[in-house]
Amino acid sequence: MKLEMKDQPGQLVAALKPISAVGGNIIAVIHQREATTPAEALDVQIVLELPEGRLERLLELLRDQGIDVVRIGEERLLYECTLIVIGHLMHTDLSDTVNQIDKTGSAEVTELSMVMPAIDSPSSARITIRSTTRTEMKRAIRILRAVAKQKELLIIEPLEDA
Repeated sequence: MKLEMKDQPGQLVAALKPISAVGGNIIAVIHQREATTPAEALDVQIVLELPEGRLERLLELLRDQGIDVVRIGEERLLYECTLIVIGHLMHTDLSDTVNQIDKTGSAEVTELSMVMPAIDSPSSARITIRSTTRTEMKRAIRILRAVAKQKELLIIEPLEDA
């Protein structure tokens, strides 16, 4: 869910309270103060779970607080990590490597670009993985490491935490 709200103290709390009031469970909140809209409002993204039939009541409570709901249910993969994989990617079934991550249901390979210098030379691929949570990202990277070890591929990981 993506919300727009006034940049003033207490607005974020005012947006979170109705979620609790309708029995919702907050999974993640992304709140960047510098990201303002043309109307000088802040964008806030909230990943949440709601009991069935409670969405309309939540929307009503948010509107009562002066909070605009811009989008519902579009973006579920909020965390992103890009890695480089080097080795005989085509000979070791690149699609299987991608499927190992995708089949988790909580992480996906969303971008892939590959360079193959020659048929018998190692190739390199830039792989972007997106996931629902940081924990799921770590799980996806563990899966990629295990597959890489099995297929004798080298992974170059980012320096920052996924």
